[in-house]
Amino acid sequence: MILDYIVYGDVTISDLLLVITILFIAVIIARIATMNIKKMLSDKLSRDQLELLNKIVYYSIILVALIAVLPIIGLNLTGLLVAGGFAGLVLGFASQNIVANLVSGIFLLSERPIKIGDQISIGDVSGFVEDISIMSTIVRTYDGLYVRIPNEKVFTSNIINYVANPARRFEYTIGIRYSDDAEKAIEIIKNIIEEHPFALKHPQPTVFVENLGESSVDIVVKVWAPSTEWYSVKMDLLWKIKKALEENGIEIPFPQRVIWFANQPKQSFEN
Repeated sequence: MILDYIVYGDVTISDLLLVITILFIAVIIARIATMNIKKMLSDKLSRDQLELLNKIVYYSIILVALIAVLPIIGLNLTGLLVAGGFAGLVLGFASQNIVANLVSGIFLLSERPIKIGDQISIGDVSGFVEDISIMSTIVRTYDGLYVRIPNEKVFTSNIINYVANPARRFEYTIGIRYSDDAEKAIEIIKNIIEEHPFALKHPQPTVFVENLGESSVDIVVKVWAPSTEWYSVKMDLLWKIKKALEENGIEIPFPQRVIWFANQPKQSFEN
């Protein structure tokens, strides 16, 4: 029979088909297991923790299946371990970065300074966290670019997480003319902030004159907003403040200089 045809050594075509069948079944079992884990634990674990658990379960099942089929295809596991020991010594020197990334990934997933969906900045990369795996972190920049950052760099860098805290503050410096009423301008700005639905009341916003500049009276505005709405609130409030000040005759002045000439030409006036 064709199934008894020897491919190599004592391994026949039927042995290879058995190996393929076992691995195929293992993949199906792994997928079913991860689907059930998602259903049972989706409301108990965070998204990144659930993804990590699914990956561990999936690859563990595949690994067990691989170990199980090795004797069928004539591979001695004991011999592989001995050979692997020597290969490991050789590869160990060439895989220091891989090990560092692996260890860093484990620490990142346990410490959890960032989560999937967070807005972060790591070095010169800023954007949304798309995925956190054992070896690397995937960031989608604000321009839509895909950036893969090795976990060693993520773990050893200063991480700025823009949404880790529920509230975030922004501020403006708004200059008005010396001829304008600063108290009225402050009152207008406070009213605009008060009316905005996403400008937080606690912590309380602050509006005050900070500096008397060369060409303007500088009013500082500090407002807190939900971290997820921070950018839209900042842009919206700035535009509304500008329009409200203009409607009340309060303008942002152009830079001005007063120049005095020491030796002015004499002028004579005749009747």
